[in-house]
Parts: sequence; C-alpha cells; structure tokens
Amino acid sequence: MRIPPRIVSITALAAALLVGGPVAASASAVSDHHAPNSTAYSATSVSSVAAVAAVGDICYSKLPDQAHDTLDLIEAGGPYPYPQDGTVFQNREGILPSQGSGYYHEYTVVTPGSPDRGARRIVTGEENQEDYYTADHYESFDLVDYAC
Repeated sequence: MRIPPRIVSITALAAALLVGGPVAASASAVSDHHAPNSTAYSATSVSSVAAVAAVGDICYSKLPDQAHDTLDLIEAGGPYPYPQDGTVFQNREGILPSQGSGYYHEYTVVTPGSPDRGARRIVTGEENQEDYYTADHYESFDLVDYAC
C-alpha cells in the first residue's frame, strides 16, 4: 500500500490555476472591433481555460488496480515494465500546469488485453509531488486525490 506523500489540495491547485498560477486561466474579454456586440477571447485564454477543464480529480480508491500497482512501483523506484517508464513527460498537449523541462515524468499503467502499452499513464510532478492519471493517452488528466 502506498503511503500518500503526494497529497495536493485540489482546492489549492484549482486556485493556483484560476488565479494566476503556472497556467493563467483568465478568460478576460477583448473587444472585437469588426463585430460590434460580440466578445472574443484570446487564444491563450481559451487554451488555458481548456487546460483547466481537462484536469479533473479522481479518488485514489477509484483508480484501476493497475494504477495502484504503478504508483507502488513509482514509490519503490522501480523496476518498471517498460523502458519508457520514468522518462520525462514533455506536456506538449499543454493540459497540465506549465512547468520547466524535466518536471513531469510518465509511467505506464498496464492495460489488460492490450498488445502494447495501451493509453493509460501516471504522470508525476516532482516539486509538488502530484500524481496525474490519464486513461486516454494525454487527452485529459485527473489529479489523484489520496484523501478519499
């Protein structure tokens, strides 16, 4: 059983994201001079809002058993089933809060019946010791909540 050192308050994370943390989720309107009575949002604002919407939360107890196994391996420092496990996750999708290179690392969550690594991953963030789960190969993420 993993002792949850990676406890991050969902409220604090959401506040950081919405109030100007690493991902500023500002949706301030800008005037569109070509279309009176319309509101336009900057591309940065829209992508930031989308990023916040894509990061949900999931109770540790609701994770699949294989994710628990992966988290236990991470806590133990391996060995990992795939050579890609533990490598730097680039966050190219921009869904997770923006951090410097090398901040995030990815690990495979075994998918029973899959002929390859499948789509499930745990992505860890080192400084705040957060764990994110994705079941759809980085389309969305859920912050693992160890308190429920």
